[in-house]
Order: sequence, then structure tokens, then C-alpha cells
Amino acid sequence: MTVEQAEMAGRVAVITGGGRGFGKAFGQALAADGARVILLDRDGDAAQAAAAQIGRAAEAIACDVTDEAAIGAAIADIAQRHGGIDILINNAGLHSAAYNRPMTKMGVPTLRRLFEVNVIGVMICSLAAQPVMRGRAGATIVNISSVAAYTSPTAYGASKLAVQGLTMTMAREFAKDAIRVNGIAPGLIFTDTIRAELPEAMVDAVLKMQVLGQRGEEADIVEAMRYLVSSRSSFITGETLRVSGGQSLSV
Repeated sequence: MTVEQAEMAGRVAVITGGGRGFGKAFGQALAADGARVILLDRDGDAAQAAAAQIGRAAEAIACDVTDEAAIGAAIADIAQRHGGIDILINNAGLHSAAYNRPMTKMGVPTLRRLFEVNVIGVMICSLAAQPVMRGRAGATIVNISSVAAYTSPTAYGASKLAVQGLTMTMAREFAKDAIRVNGIAPGLIFTDTIRAELPEAMVDAVLKMQVLGQRGEEADIVEAMRYLVSSRSSFITGETLRVSGGQSLSV
């Protein structure tokens, strides 16, 4: 048994946007380490497929992070069945090309939806989970931001900057409940979607902005998550860890 498996055995982890991408990868890693994993996703079929692939340690719940009543009911159900929640990963977010445009081109309805999912969704899930995470040894929340919070002039970047602000605010407020709150800001990470959709010219442009010339991989973000939910980061809260090959270096 590894150190991670010894520490994660029996812990309960809730992951939003768990049907695909980072969310699915987080679920696979935590389940492999011994945690019970609950994948929340608006796309219930995707969540069910991901849970089936992960195996008996995973389950799926169809849920939209902007639906306060539905999230409240889901969190209460999970806590009742499993005795509480130890880990919450706020991964659900909108990030397609449709949201990486100037605000003047997007319109208010699209902007509202962007911030409802990327920002208000983080608040809804965290506030719902706080009471059932309170006082549990090693309780931790991880919010997924983006390097775009430092570099992007678009509304998407602004939404992820707001996530970093929420990370600091929640870290202060939840500390009394022994809940740590941190974030991860991924740079350009070569998931299957990125490999299939991103033009090579844009890839080259991003690599030139990095200090490190290598391509970021999904495993880099997974390992950052595993660190932040473990006792190895027990004296860290309110921070956002940039995993971007040095793309967003700043003071």
C-alpha cells in the first residue's frame, strides 16, 4: 500500500464536472488511492460512463452546479449515505472558444451563464459542502482556476480570477471549521480535446510564452490535485498553484 492509499482509504471525494476531462482524471486518481468518489456532472450519461470506467469506488449524480436546490440535495444525500464529505473539487466550468471572446462580442446572457457556472457554481457547491466537511480530519476544497486569470483579457480569464478571489475568501472563512481551501491554475494542458482541436500555430505560440518548453500533460494537474488534498500540504490554504510551465510568472 502506498502512502497515498493509506491516507485516502475511506475518504469521500466529490468532484464537479466529473464526467470528462480533469474531473474524470481526478476521480480515477483518487479512486486508485482508495477514496470513494462521487462524480457530479450536468451530463448524467457522461458521469455514469466515467463512474463505470473507474469502477466500484465511483458513483455518478446528474447535477448542475448552478442549481442551488439540486446541489444541496445531492450533497445532503452523499453525506447521509457516506457519513460526510472529506474532499470537494470544484472543477465544473465553461471554457470553450465561445467564452474566450471580448465581452462586447458575447452579450449579457452568455456572460451571465459564464459567471453563474464558473463563479457562482463554486460558491453554491462549497457552501453546501461546508457543514458536512466541518471538523473532518484533512478536509479540503480544491478550486480549478486557470492561467488565463493572469494572462487573458477575456471574460473567461476574469471569471477564473474571481475563482482565485473566492479561494482566498473561503480559506479565511472555512479555517475555523478545519477546512483548507486551495486552487490550481492550469496552463495549456494537452488533453485529448486540446490535441484534437487546437491549431498547431496556437500551440507553438503558447509554448513560446512558457519558461519550460515541454508540453503540459493531464497528469501534471492530477499530481497537483493529489498534493493539495493530502497531508503534505497541511500548512497551505488560500493559495492557487500555477501549473503552467512558467507561462504566467509574476510577483
